[in-house]
This record gives sequence, structure tokens and C-alpha cells, in this order.
Amino acid sequence: MVGSARARLEGAAECGPEALARYFRVLGDPTRLRIVELLLVGERTVSELVDLIGAPQGRISNHLACLKWCRVAEGERRGRTVVYRLSDPRLGELLGLSRSLAAEHCDHLASCQRIGPDWI
Repeated sequence: MVGSARARLEGAAECGPEALARYFRVLGDPTRLRIVELLLVGERTVSELVDLIGAPQGRISNHLACLKWCRVAEGERRGRTVVYRLSDPRLGELLGLSRSLAAEHCDHLASCQRIGPDWI
């Protein structure tokens, strides 16, 4: 096993269930998930995300702050603008696998009443 891959696996073993559940909770909000999906395509500014998602700027900024705090996304100042990108491209693999797992049960999952309020 390559050294960096071994270090990643060892670090993953140290991540307890509380932290891992929190990671999934970060991705569990539909607006944050849309932001992540858009950042998978490429870097975006807040204004671009507002236009593409159709949510108010304040809401997008709050979600970006969450994604940055949890190190899912990062921002880079370029002049007067901040450009956001994902911190790790493996998120694309995670979301792709998640979609394939959920695909068979998509309608059933969308109607779930057990996991809290309907955010959509």
C-alpha cells in the first residue's frame, strides 16, 4: 500500500462515529448538497451560486461558512471576489456511490417522515 493511502486509512480509523455522522450531516442539507455538486463542476463565487441555486445570498453564505468550517470547501480571495472550490475531489466519488445506492429507493427516500423535517 502506498504511504499516503495508508496514512489516509489510518486517519479514517481515528474518526469516530460522532465526527463521521457530523460529516454526513454537513452533506445532508439539500442546499449544501447542491453547492457541493456545483463545486464538483468547478470553482464558483457566491454570486454564481446564488444565481444557480436561487437562494438568497445570506443563506448561500451561511452554508458556505459551514462547508468551510468542516473543511469540505475552501475559499480563495481574488481581488474583491472570493472563489470557492471543494477541498477534496473524492467527494465526487462519495456522491456518485451515494446516488447509486439511493437510486432504487429514491421515491421511498423522498417521502421519509422519520429523519426530521422535510427540508425540500
